[in-house]
Amino acid sequence: MGTAQQVAGEVPVTGAVVGDELVISVVIVDDHALLREGTRQILEGAGGFAVVGEAADGDEAVTLTTALRPDVVLLDVRLPPTNGVEVARRLTDTCPETRVLMLSALDDADYVQAALSAGAAGYLLKTAPGHELAEAIRSARAGAVVLGPGIDPLPGRDRGGAATGGIDVLTSRERDVVRLVAQGLANKDIARELGISPRTVEGHLNHVFEKVDATSRSGLVRFAMVYGLVDAG
Repeated sequence: MGTAQQVAGEVPVTGAVVGDELVISVVIVDDHALLREGTRQILEGAGGFAVVGEAADGDEAVTLTTALRPDVVLLDVRLPPTNGVEVARRLTDTCPETRVLMLSALDDADYVQAALSAGAAGYLLKTAPGHELAEAIRSARAGAVVLGPGIDPLPGRDRGGAATGGIDVLTSRERDVVRLVAQGLANKDIARELGISPRTVEGHLNHVFEKVDATSRSGLVRFAMVYGLVDAG
């Protein structure tokens, strides 16, 4: 989309020291320019932070973070074209020294647990006051896991199954089955789509229900949305 940018004049290194102050380098990832600008202003006003880059989607976030290696990435959950949870997973794999802090409008236990399972260092709501955001970034940079006030990381049963290990517990074929369930296909249609028998589809679903701790197809739909197998929109 061409909106990723590195901020001119900033040095893309971690833990830079200016004078006697440790400056935390930050990349902001959100598909709304106004929110990126507001977050930037909050951090600049707080002092001790250098916003070294911005990205508007998940793919740009991975590219920019890999290039800049910031201390912390502020990452929205709902991003085009790649789900923020999957972006967090990529970033923690490719840039393990960078801490990923989710900043979202979604106060949802499934997304919280999915993000933490993907390696995120914490989860904050966009309604958090500026001083809380600044302190959360400092804590994440120091190695802490940060959850905003009222954030519950433990989803209930049939709400997405993240507590059992998330999407990593599923095989490639099981993910295909879940994706097609979430698209509204019946078992016989899934069988036709994948070139397998309806009985095999039933077997895959039984395994999936057990692995993700879901009890209904609607639970699998929710799981698929949380982990980006289908568009949550």
